[in-house]
Amino acid sequence: MKIVTAEQMRSIDRKAITEYGIPGIVLMENAGIRTVELIEELLQSPSDKQVIILSGPGNNGGDGFVIARHLINSGVEVILFFRGTPDQLTDDARINYEILVKMEATIAPLQTEEDLNQFTLALLTGDLFVDALYGAGFKGSLNAFETQIASVVNWCKLPVVAVDIPSGVEADSGKVNGEAIRADYTVTFGLPKMGLIMEPGRYYTGTLSVADISLPPALLKDSKLKVNLITDMLIKPFLKPRIDESHKGTYGHVLVIGGSVGLTGAVIMTSYAALRTGAGLVTAALPESLQPLVETALVEVMTLPLAENSQGAIALEALPAIENLLGISSVCVIGPGMSRYNEAQAVIRFVLERAGIPIVIDADGLNALQGDIGVLKDRQVPVILTPHPGEMARMTGKHIEEIQANRVSIAVEFAQEWGVTLVLKGNKTVIALPNGEAYINITGNAGMATAGSGDVLGGIISGLIAQGLNPPQAAITGVYLHGVTGDQVEMVKGQRGLIAGDLIQTLPEVLSLYDRN
Repeated sequence: MKIVTAEQMRSIDRKAITEYGIPGIVLMENAGIRTVELIEELLQSPSDKQVIILSGPGNNGGDGFVIARHLINSGVEVILFFRGTPDQLTDDARINYEILVKMEATIAPLQTEEDLNQFTLALLTGDLFVDALYGAGFKGSLNAFETQIASVVNWCKLPVVAVDIPSGVEADSGKVNGEAIRADYTVTFGLPKMGLIMEPGRYYTGTLSVADISLPPALLKDSKLKVNLITDMLIKPFLKPRIDESHKGTYGHVLVIGGSVGLTGAVIMTSYAALRTGAGLVTAALPESLQPLVETALVEVMTLPLAENSQGAIALEALPAIENLLGISSVCVIGPGMSRYNEAQAVIRFVLERAGIPIVIDADGLNALQGDIGVLKDRQVPVILTPHPGEMARMTGKHIEEIQANRVSIAVEFAQEWGVTLVLKGNKTVIALPNGEAYINITGNAGMATAGSGDVLGGIISGLIAQGLNPPQAAITGVYLHGVTGDQVEMVKGQRGLIAGDLIQTLPEVLSLYDRN
């Protein structure tokens, strides 16, 4: 499913009207009906309920007028507060406003402090509130009076349904400048807007529903729309069932290179996650003094002791052994637990220059690229980078705050410039591809902000590549599964007690759901 900006959505609406001949008022009617369906489901017995609707003079307010009409027809008591004047109404909104007037619906102004008092009293007796004040075109901040309105709505604790996007949230970025209405449910139309997905807008959105309002599918799947939402339907085709006539070699060989004194756990978790994802073989290559520990901890993982330096990290003398392993593996993930030391940069460069297989660079492998990022241009194989914002800052020289404020655009720019698949981890992980496409993941939770979670992700992605997925497919699927697994663990253990090992243990249960489908 595509994710759009406000202008992209306006363009889709215009084309539906001008090229396909769908009247705008039909789109407005459909938007209202889809929202009413959710409201009636929430109310359960609508005929004895009271709904408060706040409408502005634009098309979003027009949606609110349609909602009011249908709820009245269902026997709901509706009080509609109008933040505007009739002369400000758009053409389609005016038609629906005039219908309500002829129906003698209760329409109250919301312009003065006295009006605000009446609005507050209505919220105290109502059963549900509908926010149709501003639509996706909103930018900036609510004015002082509208800020009071939003504060009252947020204080009253009524269930809140936002029409298209909560008022006060910017559709293109999710930014909230001051106050915004916090919705429990948001019904958006056609396609989700970026601001509904990215924080802090996501926080104000509540449960998001994407409603079909009869926009032609070709407009919603336009290849010019480059940002996508990762969904279950998107990844299912990548998780094909295993064939009966197969063996361990059928499902690939993952090579994990990393480890150093005190950081062997990263290699263990990456290796184990790759196995649990379904890789047929996994080899952990790590400093020789640490090899017995990993071999004991994971009997299913093969190990290769590598020459080490005085710091207990991989030495340059290990490069010939690494080259031999690269020749018999399907994918290499390098960096987990590798630590920061002088020779790390040379090890990473060697792997990138000599490998004939996809490379996943994680953790300290990413730190080793600092100051040597140009090496990414000198390789012939696909590369996936999996930085968190701090690692991304070190690679790009940008501040973390700038990266977090522009996650999608910065990730896409980097992926295109260096020809890599970039997985920018964090809340709403972004996967950016060299062709300019981006994918946003909304699975996962704050409990996954724990040591080793990124190592598990590296193992999942490499395990999927070993089984035949190309790097973009593996990155998209791996990030989604990683988040779904975290959500599954949260339901059992909560967020505070979630650890990376829980993800590995729960991963087979999540994958089994796709095996059955």
